[in-house]
Amino acid sequence: MDLAYICEWEKRPKSNHCPSIPLVCAWSCRNLIAFTTDLKNEEEKDLTHMIHMLDTEHPWDVYSINSGHVEMITCLEWDQSGSRLLSADADGHIKCWSMTDHLANSWENTVGCSVEGDPIVALSWLHNGVKLALHVEKSGASNFGEKFSRVKFSPSLTLFGGKPMEGWIAVTISGLVTVSLLKPNGQVLTSTESLCRLRCRVALADIAFTGGGNIVVATSDGSNASPVQFYKVCVSVVNEKCKIDTEILPSLFMRCTTDPARKDKYPAITHLKFFARDMSEQILLCASNQNNSIVEYWSLRKEGLPVNNIFQKLSPTVGDKPPMILKWRILSATNDLDRVSAVALPKLPISLTNTDLKVASDTKFFPGLGLALAFHDGSVHIIHRLTLQTMAVSYGSQRPVDEQAIKRQRTAGPSVHFKAVQMSWTSLALVGIDSHGKLSMLRISPSMGHVLDMNMSLRHLLFLLEYCMVTGYDWWDILLHVQPGMVQNLVEKLHEEYMRQNAALQQVLSTRIIAMKASLCKLSSATVARVCDYHAKLFLIAISCTLKSLLRPTALNTPDKSPGDRLTEICSKITDVDIDKVMINLKTEEFVLEMPTLQSLQQLIQWVGDFVLYLLASLPNQGSGPVRPGHSFLRDGASLSMLRELMVMVRIWGLLKPSCLPIYTATSDTQDSMSLLFRLLTKLWLCCRDENHPSEPDDALIDECCLLPSQLLIPSIGWLPANDSIISKLQNKQPLRLQFGKPPGLAAHSALLQYDAFARAPGQPKIDHLRRLHLGAYPTEECKSCTRCGCVTMLKSPNKATAVKQWEQRWIKNCLCGGLWRKMPLSYS
Repeated sequence: MDLAYICEWEKRPKSNHCPSIPLVCAWSCRNLIAFTTDLKNEEEKDLTHMIHMLDTEHPWDVYSINSGHVEMITCLEWDQSGSRLLSADADGHIKCWSMTDHLANSWENTVGCSVEGDPIVALSWLHNGVKLALHVEKSGASNFGEKFSRVKFSPSLTLFGGKPMEGWIAVTISGLVTVSLLKPNGQVLTSTESLCRLRCRVALADIAFTGGGNIVVATSDGSNASPVQFYKVCVSVVNEKCKIDTEILPSLFMRCTTDPARKDKYPAITHLKFFARDMSEQILLCASNQNNSIVEYWSLRKEGLPVNNIFQKLSPTVGDKPPMILKWRILSATNDLDRVSAVALPKLPISLTNTDLKVASDTKFFPGLGLALAFHDGSVHIIHRLTLQTMAVSYGSQRPVDEQAIKRQRTAGPSVHFKAVQMSWTSLALVGIDSHGKLSMLRISPSMGHVLDMNMSLRHLLFLLEYCMVTGYDWWDILLHVQPGMVQNLVEKLHEEYMRQNAALQQVLSTRIIAMKASLCKLSSATVARVCDYHAKLFLIAISCTLKSLLRPTALNTPDKSPGDRLTEICSKITDVDIDKVMINLKTEEFVLEMPTLQSLQQLIQWVGDFVLYLLASLPNQGSGPVRPGHSFLRDGASLSMLRELMVMVRIWGLLKPSCLPIYTATSDTQDSMSLLFRLLTKLWLCCRDENHPSEPDDALIDECCLLPSQLLIPSIGWLPANDSIISKLQNKQPLRLQFGKPPGLAAHSALLQYDAFARAPGQPKIDHLRRLHLGAYPTEECKSCTRCGCVTMLKSPNKATAVKQWEQRWIKNCLCGGLWRKMPLSYS
């Protein structure tokens, strides 16, 4: 376990610091982190309760919301999709935040509810009924459905037709449980109920869900002399009102209380957490005194109740099967530890059957099996979730060396320690907020520091990449562990696994796997030029889908194939090099569109034309020199046939409206540039049409391509900008020191500088990468950029045409690569 980066606030005077405030932090599946700090503003006497949001790829670009909470914030919770956040405070107010215009650095409070003056101690979104299990023993299986199986689990509450209802549940300090339901029309139904008849103080609480759709709440009043109580909560909607029923479940006393030797040693319970939101039968408890802590792991079991012989004779039915009761049993406990300051549980839903655990320990695959404990001396331990034995240790940065320093430190007061820690969704990274408001990002190796052979480490990372591919979660935290030497192998293995899935699943994951390969290729200088290719491929697939979806069948009772499918079929069947002969076989009336529509698509059509010309012109020098962008397209039959179909389509549209055709700068006026390019493209496509037996392009084709620059002006393709991402700078294992609000210096390694040659120099015109419009050297329009690939596009759409709106709808929420958008400062040029 080692430090990846630290991000700190600019130096502030000591008076701004309120060390007594507990901090909270939450990590979403899109790799956004929300956290609070305990810093005061200079001008104001009071604390402003800020929520800070950052994307792990650009930690310096922090977005701070003045939350409007009057008291300190006690809970932060992300929803399952990672796009909405709940915050709750010590005054009973709960607010739900969502992104404005789908921008990761712009948030607004949409709805909320409150229990006046009653501090919230636990908060959770209602369960949506989706639960996966990762089977480590099946990690070699070919089918994704076997590796990641869906577990039968009921949502907490369903709408008509079984759709899960959205909402949240919270527990307050005075023993109330409050549930808010979000109706589809935006209305909020809130209801509050006491947990049991005798209301008592709740210092700590946690919420979990059962497979049958019920909710379990665990509470403790903070004293070790009192039991930890459990309640079952059922939520239902009756006559448009929310109804809550509660019921008491078996409770428990911690073992260190009942042990006479330690009876008064640990007076307070400081942490109480269910192992996961959907594991209501396993709980982790931590009791502490001033200097030490002890952690216990309990599980709820069904046990038979022994019955006296007298009753067995009276009732014959009892004799066969003793009555069953639920009982808490302790499974494991630690020895005395240092005082625990924070606990983070793994979010990876790993299957815990005996065979899975055995395979995991044999192959040293530990993500999802370790939980993190942060201590008051600044160290962090990862302990096994079942045996509670230490698996990995990280010492804080202020580790005293000689004995004098140890003595000095004892008297100087408490050392810097983490007040809040959270694990990422694949459990490969850990974020901590320490008592000085600094944010630290730690890597947790999948094998917990065991040295493995290359093949095994690749298998571990591949298994987690596949998990992210299936769930749609962001995979940034896996990239932390990829070394430049692994990239080539990982990309090939990922492609192999993908090709083993059935056709329907391949289609669903087709764009996600390209985005995944692009982000992997960024990490090695040998593959960095392929990043451009993968992004061009995503763009090409999107254009092809959009343009084909504009075609309409002429008559309603046409056979089942859509015009787009028929176009594909005819283009692959007719291998003629003459564009007009291919065109004759199509029903041109299916291609009739309104003139304004065609005109509005001209930028996209121009890109297709430019791209074909660029590819053909780069064919002759493909074998020599460094790998240029576009190289992989020359061997990719599927992409070339897609370009061929688009050329045919554009040719037909050009007959309707000549001004929508791509514009070429040719040396002679009489030459038909499109048919020339189509002829060469078809010849190239015929060489690599059969994926199993590709042939080399013949000399005649290469000679013709050599002549292209003398016939047409070769355009410059606006490749993606060189990325200011942090991930490629984290590979040399030296921790980076960053400051909030200040981008780090762009001293990138040489590969990225070579990659920069394909991008545009500063002061050159900027380009909107998705609308293919030129924005000028100093853009005046507000733009947004992708947090993952750095692609830039305008925030507001300049077009009114429906066809373009349809194109823009494709990337309104996420970039084509799946990354989130962030708003850029106007001065980004």
